[in-house]
Amino acid sequence: MSMEQNSSLGGFILLGFSDKPQLEIILFVLILVFYILNLVGNMTIILVSSIDPRLHTPMYFFLTNLSFVDLCLTTTVAPQLLLTMRSKEKTMSYIGCVAQLYVAVGLGSTECILLVVMAYDPVCRPLHYAVIMHPQLCLSLAATAWLSGFVISVIQCSLTIQLPMCGHNQLDHICCEVPVLIRLACVDTTFNEAELFVVSVVFLILPVSLILVSYGYIAQAILRIKSASGRHKAFGTCSSHLVVVIIFYGTIIFMYLQPVKSKFKDQGKFVSLFYTVVTPLLNPLIYTLRNKDVKGALRKLVLEKILVSEKL
Repeated sequence: MSMEQNSSLGGFILLGFSDKPQLEIILFVLILVFYILNLVGNMTIILVSSIDPRLHTPMYFFLTNLSFVDLCLTTTVAPQLLLTMRSKEKTMSYIGCVAQLYVAVGLGSTECILLVVMAYDPVCRPLHYAVIMHPQLCLSLAATAWLSGFVISVIQCSLTIQLPMCGHNQLDHICCEVPVLIRLACVDTTFNEAELFVVSVVFLILPVSLILVSYGYIAQAILRIKSASGRHKAFGTCSSHLVVVIIFYGTIIFMYLQPVKSKFKDQGKFVSLFYTVVTPLLNPLIYTLRNKDVKGALRKLVLEKILVSEKL
């Protein structure tokens, strides 16, 4: 019985953290809070970057794309997870699972490429950055990230949902993910595992390697800054960026590059929370809300709204 035929069973049972009732209640509250903050933070970034002309730069163009990806990624996973956590049946429809699978993989792959593009930092070549990253190139790079992310999603997910499940419909996880669905298959999945490994190397290992190389050059550029306070500030900013990158790629690598039959499936549930709920919130906090330009633009926007309301 394939995954498509599993729809006749009423979809899937998303077990999540149901084996730990007390922990499930705590996680429900935390995920809800993180999701609300995620919505507020990323929507604020998108709004401010779109309205304020001073933020119409290549860096904020990619940050707006990243915020939109994070917003959609969390919305793809968190509401369904919260719903199943508070439901006794904990069921998820077949269509819902497939839609979540395609969209989440597409958005996650897109973010992997976007982070590589953003790793080319103006610190290294400040006088050439604006010239190199002209609007046409920015649009092309963003379009490439989105297109490649969803093309690989169609290929990867289509191969996964064709696997025979033999009536297995219990997902011991927090959402529909490729490794989890492969684990349910009742046939030899060597080809799917090999294909997943290749895709993971291309979209995870290669990007994070390029990012680390880029940050190596950034570190060299920072060391050439004569001002001690300038070096400290630059290192503080770059280190916080690097921490988010390591958390994002590290958790996904743990989930997608470990053997499908791994014994660490319980840890996989918690790990998935990081790249679906936690890092989408950290990105606006680290990349922009700490930035004085964004805070200035946000302050200006709030003041303008207050003045308009007072005039009315």
